[in-house]
Amino acid sequence: MDNKVEKKSTQTMIADNYIITHSSIKEPPVSFGSKLKFLGPGFILSASIVGSGELIATTVLGARAGFIAFWIIIVSCLVKVAIQLEFGKRAVVSGETPMQSFSKLPGPKLGKVNWTVSAVFLLTLLKIIQVGGMLGGSAIVLSMLFPALPVFAWAIAIAILVAVLIYKNYYRLVEKSSLIMVVAFTALTIVSLVAVSFTPYRFTMTDVAAGLQFELPSHLVIIAIGAFGITGVASDEIIAYNYWCIEKGYAAYTGPADNTAEWKKRARGWTSVMYLDALVAMIIYTAVTAAFYLLGASILYNRGEIPEGNALIETLAHIYTQSLGSGIRTAYLIGAFFVLFSSVFATLAYWSRLFSDIFGQFGWIDFYNPAKRKKTIAILSWIFPAVWVVAYLFIQLPVFMIISGGVVGSVLLLIVVFAALCFRYHKNYPSLKSSIFYNILFWLSVLSIGMIAVYGLVKLIS
Repeated sequence: MDNKVEKKSTQTMIADNYIITHSSIKEPPVSFGSKLKFLGPGFILSASIVGSGELIATTVLGARAGFIAFWIIIVSCLVKVAIQLEFGKRAVVSGETPMQSFSKLPGPKLGKVNWTVSAVFLLTLLKIIQVGGMLGGSAIVLSMLFPALPVFAWAIAIAILVAVLIYKNYYRLVEKSSLIMVVAFTALTIVSLVAVSFTPYRFTMTDVAAGLQFELPSHLVIIAIGAFGITGVASDEIIAYNYWCIEKGYAAYTGPADNTAEWKKRARGWTSVMYLDALVAMIIYTAVTAAFYLLGASILYNRGEIPEGNALIETLAHIYTQSLGSGIRTAYLIGAFFVLFSSVFATLAYWSRLFSDIFGQFGWIDFYNPAKRKKTIAILSWIFPAVWVVAYLFIQLPVFMIISGGVVGSVLLLIVVFAALCFRYHKNYPSLKSSIFYNILFWLSVLSIGMIAVYGLVKLIS
């Protein structure tokens, strides 16, 4: 009994310290049921994905475009998965954090660090406006539920709450909280999609098929690019997935990459667990994203209502009140709070780790010193929410704020694709041999993302 407790404690310490030793090795599960016990990183991803991107960016696109842009949402959810898997594989095989891997990418250095590290740093800072919109959306919901306090007071309260939850830096808390916040609103959204078929706003499979024709009017390009950048596995979630795979223990359980037959067997086994984790997450966020879009296209587009400003949540509420009845409004608002708050929650968990990692590459802190890393994460867990509140109170246009972050995310996604290509083919990044199917899926992801980016630029110029 004592040995088991000691072994568990050692594994927890190693995962937390981002250190991999032979004492952390654990044989991978074989059966489907046993693999399910080791899922987790995908839940955090789902909490981030099934949030502002789906509730706001997706429904806004549906409200503006009707069914014609449905293909953008489906492509966005499906084509990025292989890139996410490549980052997950990199975590399992090497145990390196994203910025540690980025520091080895080809290209010039800006000061002491690789250009990609600097680019991630600057582009993520630009997304402060986006997360401010998420936090503001959460505050608007609470002010509608409890109007005694104004929106700005709720924004401050939410910032304090999310900081308290994250600053202690417990992975298990992040994982479990993310799962709880996703489940309720996901169920409500799917039920609403079914219920809309019994209202005047019902849609047919012909409507859905019309949205899969790969057409896009020029006036929808900017919002479509923003939606593509923010829905599905966005650039932020792809990078974040690396941290969650490491902290879950996949890399530690695989052990040091000594290239022995035993290590390769463990690496393939834990990679298969990671694949299952990513697949479950993909099923969740694709279903919910499609449901949000179809609800926006069928209800809001037909009503001529475009969500914007502080009337955003009230307009979006029509998705539910028109399909489930006016009595559902309170339930919708509660669910809307959790889905928006989950994005803020998961983003703070990720940003506090990402910027600590970046500061380590800059030489400002020792990221691999547990005490210094935890201190930095704790400080950032308070600083970022304060900055997000200021951003929202200054702009107070949550739709604009969130969509603008999606455009920045599309640019960051190109850097993420570049990194994934290097992880897969550059000699400095040894990788496990992959199947032909995986190779096809990987290149479909790369080409689709590249074509969407080029298509968007051509449309903007013309």
